Amino acid sequence: MSEEATVVDAGQTPVAKHVSLRPHVRLLHGLRRPDNWLQLIRFGIVGGSGFVVNLLVYTLATHALGIEYHAAAALAWVVAGANNFVWNRHWTFKARDGQVHIQAIRFLIVSLLALGFNEIVLTLLVERAGASEVAGQVLALAASTPLNFLGNKLWSFRAEL
Repeated sequence: MSEEATVVDAGQTPVAKHVSLRPHVRLLHGLRRPDNWLQLIRFGIVGGSGFVVNLLVYTLATHALGIEYHAAAALAWVVAGANNFVWNRHWTFKARDGQVHIQAIRFLIVSLLALGFNEIVLTLLVERAGASEVAGQVLALAASTPLNFLGNKLWSFRAEL
C-alpha cells in the first residue's frame, strides 16, 4: 500500500527520482488533512441515519407486515445499506463521477467485510471477555467503523486515476 512520490535532487543537475512513501507516513499525512476528518464525520452521520432506517424498516416489517424477524432483519440491512450507499456516494465522498455499479459492488464487499469483522470482535467480547451484548456491539462497531470507512474511502469511492 505504498504510494510513489517524485523528488528532485538538490545537486547540480536536477534528476527526478521516485521514492516510496511508507503506509504509516501516508496515514500520518492523512490524519493532518481536515477534509479527511470531515469525511469521517459525514460517514458517521450517514451510518447513524442507516441505523435509524434499519430500525424503522425492521419494525415496520415485523409489526405492520408480519414478516418473520430474520427475514425482516435481512430486509432492513439491505434497505439501510442502499440508504448508506447513496448518501456516502453523493455526500460523504462526492464520488458521483465513478461507475455506480462498480462502486455498489465494492461498497457491498466492504460492508460485508466490516460486518464479518464486527461479528468476530462482538463474539470475542461477549464470549471470551464477558462483555454484555449491547456493550460488546458498541465496542465492535467502534472497532469496525475505521475499517469500513477506509475501505470505502480508499476503494469503493476512490477517485479514478
